[in-house]
Amino acid sequence: MKKLKALIASAGAATMLLPFRVLAENPFQRAVKMTSDVGGNAGIAGGGGLTEIIGRLINVMLGFLGIVFLVLMLYAGFLWMTAQGDDKKVGKAKDMIFQAIIGLIIIVAAYAISNFVLASLLNATGTA
Repeated sequence: MKKLKALIASAGAATMLLPFRVLAENPFQRAVKMTSDVGGNAGIAGGGGLTEIIGRLINVMLGFLGIVFLVLMLYAGFLWMTAQGDDKKVGKAKDMIFQAIIGLIIIVAAYAISNFVLASLLNATGTA
């Protein structure tokens, strides 16, 4: 029970800090701008290159995973509320909530790592 409370508190703190991260400059956007500038200078600029398509695909996938997380949390909450004191159902709901939060942490960490790596690559090449 203490682990669940600590996990929920950590998820709450991360949720409160998320707007600060969202307002920061996104290296993916810088990379797309830089590649379009290079394409323009080379005379091969197009309206929607590969990097833009990949960026949109990543955003769609992250949005879909956020919806899956929300549905899992709602379903687990529904199971918990309709358990009527059945310890087996309550345990199943708690496990589902725990696993959904772990999945969300993994998704956010993957985005943060890829964001960090791309920013580091841009800084290392002197194009930041």
